[in-house]
Amino acid sequence: MALSTSYACGSREQPLITQTLGDFFDAMAARQGEREALVACHQQRRLSWNQLAREVDVLASAMLRSGLARGDRVGIWAHNCVEWVLMQLATAKVGIVLVNINPAYRVAEVEYALNKVGCKALVLMPEFRTSDYLGMMRELAPELAHCAPGELHAARLPQLRLLVQLGPTEEPGMLRFESWMERGVAGDPQVAHTAATLGPDDPINIQFTSGTTGFPKGATLTHGNILNNGYFIGEAMKLSEQDRLCIPVPLYHCFGMVLGNLACITHGATIVYPNSAFDPLLTLQAVQAERCTGLHGVPTMFIAMLDHPRFREFDMSTLRTGIMAGSPCPVEVMKRVVSDMHLSQITIAYGMTETSPVSCQSSTDTPLDRRVSTVGQVQPHLEVKIVDPADGRTVEPGVAGELCTRGYSVMHGYWGDEQRTREAIDAEGWMHTGDLATMDAEGYVNIVGRIKDMVIRGGENIYPREIEEFLYRHPMVQDVQVVGVPDAKYGEELCAWIIPRPGTSPTEQDIRGFCQGQIAHYKIPRYIRFVQGFPLTITGKVQKFKIRDEMKEQLGLQEQRTA
Repeated sequence: MALSTSYACGSREQPLITQTLGDFFDAMAARQGEREALVACHQQRRLSWNQLAREVDVLASAMLRSGLARGDRVGIWAHNCVEWVLMQLATAKVGIVLVNINPAYRVAEVEYALNKVGCKALVLMPEFRTSDYLGMMRELAPELAHCAPGELHAARLPQLRLLVQLGPTEEPGMLRFESWMERGVAGDPQVAHTAATLGPDDPINIQFTSGTTGFPKGATLTHGNILNNGYFIGEAMKLSEQDRLCIPVPLYHCFGMVLGNLACITHGATIVYPNSAFDPLLTLQAVQAERCTGLHGVPTMFIAMLDHPRFREFDMSTLRTGIMAGSPCPVEVMKRVVSDMHLSQITIAYGMTETSPVSCQSSTDTPLDRRVSTVGQVQPHLEVKIVDPADGRTVEPGVAGELCTRGYSVMHGYWGDEQRTREAIDAEGWMHTGDLATMDAEGYVNIVGRIKDMVIRGGENIYPREIEEFLYRHPMVQDVQVVGVPDAKYGEELCAWIIPRPGTSPTEQDIRGFCQGQIAHYKIPRYIRFVQGFPLTITGKVQKFKIRDEMKEQLGLQEQRTA
């Protein structure tokens, strides 16, 4: 039945999971037994479900025997590894709240995050590329040089007591992860006793999400939030115990730990980590060597793999499904992923950290034209609507407005910040996403941009995504981002940053000529720059505000005052 307004409600056919993550995982591990649960290619480690369950049990015991208790916050500051998923499952098992720390954070940011939520312990990698994590912690807590492990009393980190590091050498004031594990025992009755006190609405995870202004906010998520979201994500992909999912996206972000780890754990599928951080060649190698059936990534990752000079060397024929998400998915890239990577059943997912994260997703049998042009339909047990940002009225199908979502996936709240929680979640329980979207008469949602990204040129509302999709069709364009920059006459003008395809050298005239007569004159970018790359977050999302800032500086532009 065609929708008369931009409101849709997901199916309630399958009931929500009411178990805790720990109980659900134990039951799945018991069913799967000696089947392979986890492969970490870069660590050369393979764990069966039984082995994974035992290590989780031992780590949970070690936590309790180290003085940690239900409700305590424990940070993890690391890239993808076996220890990360052990932490994810062991903390959930005994009701400890896992705090995901972004590996890109530096001293001031990690100090803020640890103190904001009161972390009592922190697990960290020693270093990665140019990042010296141990050095940053010694700067924050020089007291480490003279304290016993677990007895830190640092002036700048007053609640932090225990640091556990993932490196091979002993470090002053810290425990090695292996030594920490040795404190635990399998079958510890204290673990079972604590697990029995937990419920699905208990918070178990905090993820920092940064807005455009102010300090990061700690989105607090429950067992029910992320376990159910992982389950329905896996259902949309038709995952089963026969599947092997390659996860090159970071675990510190919902994409890795929910769309990746929990989609697998709720379906008995095998988790495959190709490397600690994304590397296109190592990801291609892992897909072939491990005969992966699924592959996750943001669009920039898929582009990097497709355009890798050795791409044609690898056998991708085992692939069938996966998720492209994190940024709007360019139609032309999606078509290449389906044709060249054999991902005929790849799905598109849309969401935000505050909604655990997915609220809309296509399925494996969504028609390809809908899969490449929308983010699918509302997920089960959720509601979505598109509202006029000015008055909150639900708009008609096809009209752009702010996407709002409601249901089990909406976060517990921002940790220690009731005001910001109320600003994000209204009195009726709707999460306001800040994303501009349309919904068609069949309930398919299309993200057209961020409210703050919309460009208003001489009174015309322009959605950069529309122009990006058009420019992707140019044979010399590999990737493109469009932003608005200040303009004295029109208020804003369009600027396009273009990464040319290897071996091509497009000119501004090539691009403008391609646009002429095809899109409205006011949508043709006034400024065109050819670049080698875009400013990215660690998860591969393009930071458009940095493009805008750089262009303002290059062109000497000032923000236009409004009356």
